[in-house]
Amino acid sequence: MDFTTTQLQRYSRQLLLREVGGQGQARLLASRVVLVGAGGLGSPAALYLAAAGVGRLVIVDDDRVELSNLQRQILHDTDRLGVEKAQSAAQTLRALNPDTEVVPVLSRLSADTVQAVLAQGDLILDGSDNFATRYVLNEACWQAGKPLISAAVLGFEGQLSTFRHGVDRASPCYRCLYPEMPAAGSTPTCRSAGVLGAVAGVLGAWQAAEAIKELLGIGDSLAGSLLLLNLLHGQIMRIRVDKRADCPVCGECVNQSAVQPMGGVADVIHTRGAGA
Repeated sequence: MDFTTTQLQRYSRQLLLREVGGQGQARLLASRVVLVGAGGLGSPAALYLAAAGVGRLVIVDDDRVELSNLQRQILHDTDRLGVEKAQSAAQTLRALNPDTEVVPVLSRLSADTVQAVLAQGDLILDGSDNFATRYVLNEACWQAGKPLISAAVLGFEGQLSTFRHGVDRASPCYRCLYPEMPAAGSTPTCRSAGVLGAVAGVLGAWQAAEAIKELLGIGDSLAGSLLLLNLLHGQIMRIRVDKRADCPVCGECVNQSAVQPMGGVADVIHTRGAGA
């Protein structure tokens, strides 16, 4: 691919990376990513993916911008209160990088719409705020063979994993991690328990990094593990997650779990928070 002078300047720091280079940048410009949720996680993820030159971003969100969102949902601003989040996101991302085609989808993801949405992307990022959407998205990604990168935040805590559907069928899916959907109202949410905006920023940016790694086939994937962060105490842990034999989506082998400490952290903080 021949890059324009503007592109050579825009992506110059990325082109210098041995793992990216010209070939990798060309792959990013030809790639398509679907982001479910333009909130606390989707905002930093979308910004970094657009800045990196991902060719097409499909933003799925049926919500509108509220004042309480602006503490963490950095795609939006005060002048856009009441505007559809997907449209607001598209406005911000197009201004950031005209190389990126942004497609807003102004509807909630459901079992009826998920296949049509997934068909628009090579890779899916989950920044949703409820388990029902996550379960629908996980099963659809497994069936379609599309990699899924999922994150959640709550309070000062967050979690992140990559599910390599279609890339490595031996790796687990989201239902291996959470086999049963929690009863309604049984788990805290950002609306009820709060969230530090910077926590969503860290996890959303990390989602973008994992997406770029998957698109370029570089680095070590988080597939088969769950990354847990507690930013109040500066803790990071990585837990191995294997397939469950009884997983209703992908069950093929016996599940075993082991804790793999990172940075000498002693405690594991399990959070099942929302996408903020």
